[in-house]
Amino acid sequence: MTEPRVLLDIEVDSTAAMGELGARLAGVLRAGDLVVLTGPLGAGKTTLTRGLGAALGARGQVSSPTFVLARTHPTTSGPDLVHVDAYRLSDPVELDDLDLDWDGSIVVVEWGRGFVDGISEDVLDVEIVRATGVDATDGSVDEGDPDDVPDEPRRVVVTGAGPRWADIVL
Repeated sequence: MTEPRVLLDIEVDSTAAMGELGARLAGVLRAGDLVVLTGPLGAGKTTLTRGLGAALGARGQVSSPTFVLARTHPTTSGPDLVHVDAYRLSDPVELDDLDLDWDGSIVVVEWGRGFVDGISEDVLDVEIVRATGVDATDGSVDEGDPDDVPDEPRRVVVTGAGPRWADIVL
């Protein structure tokens, strides 16, 4: 078994840059790829997926599938983009119940850690870390809503697990 390895560890400083990172990842994705996105509310998971979808030529608006759990977007580049939000799931069996095309699609699962174990030995894990409660303009602590923050830098760590990611360079 191939040990997980960090493929990319960068700071993303804006919403536009997060979308560009999604487009960059789209360049290496193919049918059967599983991408797991982890980060707090408002971190940029859907923004990254939107950039990925745009680069793949996904049809339809790529938005958070929180209430529908999964959306399938046909693409102009080949495999469908399946965008899943596991936030409201309580058990991995519920993810299996969605009957997703894991082998024929590019599947992106927000909040997927612990829900996709065993689906594939090849997983692209994207962790987005953002400061919460910090005002990006002066560094002061903001006691308001932690999800209502201005564009601020995020650290994004992309880790590949399994043989599929052993030789990939981002």
